[in-house]
Amino acid sequence: MTQDSAHQLLTRLREIVGADAVLEGTTALEPHVVDWRRRFRGDALCVVKPANRDQVSAVVIACTELGVPVLPQGGNTSMSGGSVPFDSAVAVPPVIINLSRMKTIRKVDAFNNSIEAEAGCLVADIQAAATAIDRLYPVSFGAEGSAQIGGSVATNAGGTAVLRYGNTRENVLGVEVVLPDGSIFDGMRTLRKDNSGYDLKQLFIGSEGTLGIVTAVALALHPLPTSRAVAWVAPKSVQSAVELLDLVKSRGGARLSAFEILNRTQMELILGTVSGIRHPLTQQPEWNLLIEFSDRCDDQILRDALEEILAQAHEIGLIEDAAIAASEAQCQAFWRIRHSASEGNTKSGMSLVFDAAVPVSKVPEFIERAGTQVSSQVDWARHAIVIHLGDGNIHFVIVFDRQRWERLENQAELMERLRAAVYDIVAELGGTWSAEHGIGRTLIKEMGRYKSPVELKVMRAIKSALDPQGLFNPGKLLPPA
Repeated sequence: MTQDSAHQLLTRLREIVGADAVLEGTTALEPHVVDWRRRFRGDALCVVKPANRDQVSAVVIACTELGVPVLPQGGNTSMSGGSVPFDSAVAVPPVIINLSRMKTIRKVDAFNNSIEAEAGCLVADIQAAATAIDRLYPVSFGAEGSAQIGGSVATNAGGTAVLRYGNTRENVLGVEVVLPDGSIFDGMRTLRKDNSGYDLKQLFIGSEGTLGIVTAVALALHPLPTSRAVAWVAPKSVQSAVELLDLVKSRGGARLSAFEILNRTQMELILGTVSGIRHPLTQQPEWNLLIEFSDRCDDQILRDALEEILAQAHEIGLIEDAAIAASEAQCQAFWRIRHSASEGNTKSGMSLVFDAAVPVSKVPEFIERAGTQVSSQVDWARHAIVIHLGDGNIHFVIVFDRQRWERLENQAELMERLRAAVYDIVAELGGTWSAEHGIGRTLIKEMGRYKSPVELKVMRAIKSALDPQGLFNPGKLLPPA
């Protein structure tokens, strides 16, 4: 791109969104070109902050007419490097279209159990707006206070409530999207039934900004639980936890909203680095299990129901110990432990995170095989494990001592060997190497290795049809042909 054409584009972008909404220079660009874990850095021509969908459309047209790549960006909370530029993917630095100014909640409909909001609304603000009308938006994850709803939809975010409510995809009713040619797909319908051909919104959920820019979403809401019971449990093994899940689901029904496992190493990393946390049980078990029931009834009814199930589980030898939170403060304390896993791992050393999923019945086999395989290659690293057991999503984290890691001469080679070893096991068990964090730029090789040729062919055909110039979020999601 010549200096004159860059100047021409910048002038046009300022005319579209206003001079104050076009950011340039190293200092202004820094928060937008580096991911939050500071593992990926790229370059950008500028950051543009449109105020509405028509401005987004005009910005896209201005960029694509000159062949300038476009990178949609929400809260930049991606775990896979999908929200920052990828220098090696394009010759021309992209224009980052950040949607943080587009934060209007357009409509809340209690009777239809739906909410319509612009893409820049924080996930936490969507949750608060739902709560205000006695409803629940159930997609919940650690970054919800800074993640934007458009990015959440574009990455099909998961979280801790998937067991009961499904991930983002199951909670999206409609989308509004600016396509790579600047046209606007208005699919903001809030119907539960619409059997009128292709469900086009599904193309953009999980597309990570490679097919279009989500500018607004229509989301499903649910009855707001008014009570909950939370227990911290020590199952005898992962297999015992799988059997306990079956028991809890059969006895607790729809009340079961979370079933999360942490291994002893993960707990030790949390307790050793995060202040104000103590273990809920008197002795540290090998496996820790967080169970939550929620409903619209008295808290004591839920606690009694959970206690009865856990008593039965103890009698048949599935668990060794358990503690049921006696107050809302204790419920929050239990959940703070779970939500501190990433912080504990980050503070403890250099980590390699696997976001895998296998059938629930295969989780114990995966844990055993992956642990054995990794230990055979690097016996000085620790394995921190967090599992959303209800949906088989396993966060298998290899934590390396930072000083020892920095002395290694074969870091890249070791990383590749470990990734291949673990993901081969995932594939053999019929699982996925990307359960909820997305592909971004970290899992491009895995897409090429494990996706079938037919799947890749179809994906590339869709990409080519909607983005023939290949300008939307280049270098992400799809491996080179």
